[in-house]
Amino acid sequence: MESYNASDATTKLDRKTTERNRRIRMKSSILELISLVPQQFNPSKERLSPKDQLHRVTAYITQLRERVEKLKKMKEMLISKFNTSGIPGSGIPVVKITEIGSNLEVVLVTGLSKKFGLHEVILVLHGQGVEVVSISISTMADRIYHILHAQVKMPRIGVDTLIIYDRLQKLCLD
Repeated sequence: MESYNASDATTKLDRKTTERNRRIRMKSSILELISLVPQQFNPSKERLSPKDQLHRVTAYITQLRERVEKLKKMKEMLISKFNTSGIPGSGIPVVKITEIGSNLEVVLVTGLSKKFGLHEVILVLHGQGVEVVSISISTMADRIYHILHAQVKMPRIGVDTLIIYDRLQKLCLD
C-alpha cells in the first residue's frame, strides 16, 4: 500500500506541475498578444483583467479585418477604374483622404510622367498638424500609388481635411 500512495503522490505532483506550467505558458502568451496591440487602441492606464484585455485584442483584430476588407475594396475600385478609363492618364491625379479617428490615410494616384517630391506632400501634412507615420509606394501599369498613413498631432483640435485636399490637389496638378 505504501508504494501505491507514493506513486499516487508523484502523479498528483506531476499533474500540479503540468497545470502550473500550462498556466504560466497561457499567461505569457496572453501578455505577448496584448503587447502586439498598439497603445493608441488601449488608451486607459488602468489594470484590466486578462478577460477584458482579450476582449480588447479581439475588438482590435476585428477592426483590422474590417480595414483590410475596406482596403481590398478600394484597391479593386481603383483597378477597375484604371481598366475602364480607356485612355492612359485619364482621371489622374487622384487625391483621396480618409479620416479614421485621429488617423488619416492619404492616397495619391499619379501618372508615371508626373514628378513631384514626396517631401512636398509631407510638408503640406505637417503644415496642418499631421505627422506622417508610414508611406507605401507602388506602381501599376502607368500609375504610381502613394499611400501615406498619418496621425493628427493634437487630436482634440482636429484637422481640416478640405484644406489638405485642396493643397495636395494643387500640388499634383502643378
